Amino acid sequence: MDRKVRIAQYGCGKMSAYLMRYVMEKGGELVAAFDVNPAVIGKDVSEIIRCGGKVGVTIRPAAEADAVLKATRPDVCIIATRSTVAELEEAYTVCAANGVNAIATCEEALYPWNSSPALTEKLDRLAKAGGCTLCGSGYPDLYWGTMVTNLAGSMASIKKIKGSSSYNVEDYGIALAEGHGAGMTLAEFEEKIGTCNSLSSDEIRKIVESGEYVPSYMWNQNGWLCEKLGLTIVSQVQKCVPHTHSEDLHSDTLGMTIRAGDATGMSAIVTTETAEGITLETECIGKVYAPDEFDKNEWTIYGEPDTTVIVNRPATVELTCGTIVNRIPQLIDAAPGYVTTNHFPDNQYMVKPIHCYVKSR
Repeated sequence: MDRKVRIAQYGCGKMSAYLMRYVMEKGGELVAAFDVNPAVIGKDVSEIIRCGGKVGVTIRPAAEADAVLKATRPDVCIIATRSTVAELEEAYTVCAANGVNAIATCEEALYPWNSSPALTEKLDRLAKAGGCTLCGSGYPDLYWGTMVTNLAGSMASIKKIKGSSSYNVEDYGIALAEGHGAGMTLAEFEEKIGTCNSLSSDEIRKIVESGEYVPSYMWNQNGWLCEKLGLTIVSQVQKCVPHTHSEDLHSDTLGMTIRAGDATGMSAIVTTETAEGITLETECIGKVYAPDEFDKNEWTIYGEPDTTVIVNRPATVELTCGTIVNRIPQLIDAAPGYVTTNHFPDNQYMVKPIHCYVKSR
């Protein structure tokens, strides 16, 4: 591409401070920004990025996105709002209607075909009609995705892939902490959180696809990994298992002390069996941390040879934003439709401005 890539930012919260700065540092041109929060609407984006001097882009209400996208004609819109595709439908739809490629931080968006197939098919049709590409990316794209599949490329044989990623629910607000069962007794956890643990693959698939049950992020990740590796899924189930601690733990987020033996959070474990005989067992661990605990991303591939990779204390926010910005050239070059990143080339660090990596004109 012989000009700067034009970028719009949809959602101007914590993540956007990194996303917009990275876009400009990589030679992109920020042309629009949207939000629903009255506290940031009307501000120059420099107040979000906290950089010296005005950028010259004012945050507009999300309700004005259609008109602004028509006027500014960006190449790409980065969406950093919520965690489910249903919550992103409006943002994706307005981008598709204006022929704007869109990439989201939304965890489900990485591979929504196995959790929201009807909505994903709808978005796929809208994107094809608009001649643009929609997708999701972020930390899971690389650290649960291409890092694992590239490691698999060094194996002589594989029997099982086991992965886990842990995070402190104290960092993400009360709704997420409560959703992970933090502070519940084990009996309360079983009654409110573990209700789907005994369901068969067909039973859980039906309630996931109907929207009655929101699975963990690893549900989508296993679908991404299997498609990338050429594996055929024959069954997939999820179990929620409580975590406890031997001593009382105080939670600032919950405003309470969690008693020893009560749930500090949980593991959501997704087990996928494939026709090729390879099992995937992946888990998200979200809990109130004890003083000596920290974020960890660990994957082991069992086979010949057994191989483990561990990333301690990953800077998830920054890594998510860096991954998304580095995906922009591939997004622009991708075929129209809802195209998950397992169909993209592996991500690449850009030493030159973004437009130098865009092949389409």
